[in-house]
Amino acid sequence: MGSVTSRALSFLILAWLLAACSIHDIPTGKTFAAGQRWALLPMLNYSQEPMAGERAEAMLDTLLRMRGIERLVRYPDNDTSDAMPELNERKRLDAAILWARSQGFRYGIGGVISEWRYKSGLDGEPAVGISLQVVDVLTGQVVWSSSAARSGWGRESLSGNAQKVMRELVASLPAEG
Repeated sequence: MGSVTSRALSFLILAWLLAACSIHDIPTGKTFAAGQRWALLPMLNYSQEPMAGERAEAMLDTLLRMRGIERLVRYPDNDTSDAMPELNERKRLDAAILWARSQGFRYGIGGVISEWRYKSGLDGEPAVGISLQVVDVLTGQVVWSSSAARSGWGRESLSGNAQKVMRELVASLPAEG
């Protein structure tokens, strides 16, 4: 009887750990051609961590290329002045979509960083929340999106957790050959 109870308890603990660590919503529907030209749009940073969007963009660029989306062009950062950078994330996205439209792209991919931090506490667990979106640049409409969040263990890195989440999201992108 102890063996059955111990197995059941182990199963419940494992199920709880898996459920507590990661959430991923996977959409269904439209399929995109991986071989077409894609615009890499900004990752809007709504977290408290400076530069989280830029870090996520670098990860997204790499993971998309590994996924077979090799004709990927990143939106240009045209701010060469010494003035304060644009703090309105939505304006940055709108400017990037206008640029992509002027360059003849059909689709752009970007997203939102909702969480990118170490939780306070004894171990400082890393936590990330990321959404990816494919935008039809002709209309500005989001035609696909997926979100995932993950909280790691105290000894894990924040960027490692972010890459795991981003990898899940990119794997769910319905892009073919």
